[in-house]
Amino acid sequence: MARVHTGESVLARTVRIVESFRSDDSLLTVSEIARRSGLHISTTSRLIDELVGCGWLEREDRKVRIGVRLWEVASRASPTLGLREAAMPFMEDLHAVVGQHTQLGVLEGDEVLFIERLTAPGAVVNYTRIAGRMPLHVSSSGLILLAHGPSELQERILGEPLKVFTDKTIRTPRQLRGVLADVRRHGYILCAGHLYPDTTGVAVPVRDGTGKVIAALSVVVPNDEKAYAQIPALQAAAKGITRVMTTASK
Repeated sequence: MARVHTGESVLARTVRIVESFRSDDSLLTVSEIARRSGLHISTTSRLIDELVGCGWLEREDRKVRIGVRLWEVASRASPTLGLREAAMPFMEDLHAVVGQHTQLGVLEGDEVLFIERLTAPGAVVNYTRIAGRMPLHVSSSGLILLAHGPSELQERILGEPLKVFTDKTIRTPRQLRGVLADVRRHGYILCAGHLYPDTTGVAVPVRDGTGKVIAALSVVVPNDEKAYAQIPALQAAAKGITRVMTTASK
């Protein structure tokens, strides 16, 4: 792999360019990409030209977007593909019952990564989106995954500053430890107003055939007394996904 005079490979710089696109970005200028990647504008422009040439990026007027070719390759190779395919029929049934945001998240590093989401016109405010990430301590899906994650992950998150979104967001290690214990004890979590005052996130774990938690299934609903009513439907859908995943692995 060719290397620039700083010792960083061209591939590493290319990765920095691609990763400049966040979940809420559709188009970026070359100067924005250069600033986010920390690369010189001329280097950024040259590498973007090469990525456009192979279809990984696309130009629109004076801006750049992720190319369809990159999306195609990533989708085909994703290890979450089987999980998404198993989950979709149950998510569609759940969404029809709840009528609000229905989503599937997996643990990715120190965050929850949402790999599928169904929504509808008139649904409540929701910060998440497909391929979007969130801190583990602020969302119902993240708390499910953190509660069942490795102990070293839990200690790392407990030792870091906890970002606060509302006055209901978990903000201290003591609060977080208590919530994680409750998740493991009850098998579900309700996050009323943790991200937005008017919404509640409700989530349950999705397990594989060995009982290991591999994902979190959640809905985002109005912040009222009806939120608890979603738990049985969520649990039934999660069990259905587990059943399909278990059968497929045999």
